[in-house]
Amino acid sequence: MTRKTTTSVAAIAAAASLSAAALSANAADTISQDQSVRNVVLVHGAFADGSGWKGVYDNLTKRGYRVTIVQNPLTSLEDDVAATKRALERQDGPVILVGHSWGGTIITEAGVDAKVAGLVYVSALSPDAGETTAQQYQGFAPASAFVIETTKDGFGYVSPEKFKAGFAHDVSDADVAFMRDAQVPINMSAFGTKLENAAWRTKPSWAVIATEDKAFDQAMLIHMAERIKAKITKVSASHALFMTQPKVVADTIDQAAKAVSAKKQ
Repeated sequence: MTRKTTTSVAAIAAAASLSAAALSANAADTISQDQSVRNVVLVHGAFADGSGWKGVYDNLTKRGYRVTIVQNPLTSLEDDVAATKRALERQDGPVILVGHSWGGTIITEAGVDAKVAGLVYVSALSPDAGETTAQQYQGFAPASAFVIETTKDGFGYVSPEKFKAGFAHDVSDADVAFMRDAQVPINMSAFGTKLENAAWRTKPSWAVIATEDKAFDQAMLIHMAERIKAKITKVSASHALFMTQPKVVADTIDQAAKAVSAKKQ
């Protein structure tokens, strides 16, 4: 056998070994067949839509989860909760319900649904029953880089000039320009609506906090997460962490699903 042939065989063997290792790693990431919680419902926040969850969706579906993404109308808390409930009705078993930002208020209200086994708050709001979303900001430093402009009919947009700094400073200029120009406005009156339920009082909760989030005061995010007794994960990211840190978010959702499943056994 020539040296060239020997090298080729060795290279093939090495490649095969690496492929086997990769397959083994992928197999380890796949959820077990006996895991009871296999459904995930993702709820976006204000000024965005469900497409921002694409990275989280891809990560979770590769692990074997069934993932549903809610498209909120952002016209009222009632309408957004109704959209989330429609998604929950379509699930075939227990669910991890996930919300980003304003989506946290939605999952807090909708999460009392019997199918919801756990909640994950992604730099998200978590009012108590009888509280409004606006009340969560009281006593904390204002988010000076996160500026909302309101239309004559009461809908809010993030200021185009402040969008990158306030919402997504760790997103590429091209992507942030698209996000800025495609943002979905929210009816600002929704922030003044009192919640009737607080699912975190009866459902286990997890929280992912972006340490460079400019939409909320850090103290506010930590206070909310600690109040609901969430298991907290911190990650260096902007308010758009649901897009920029999909693995961290997906890992937390996976941890929640596994933890709840273990308790059910």
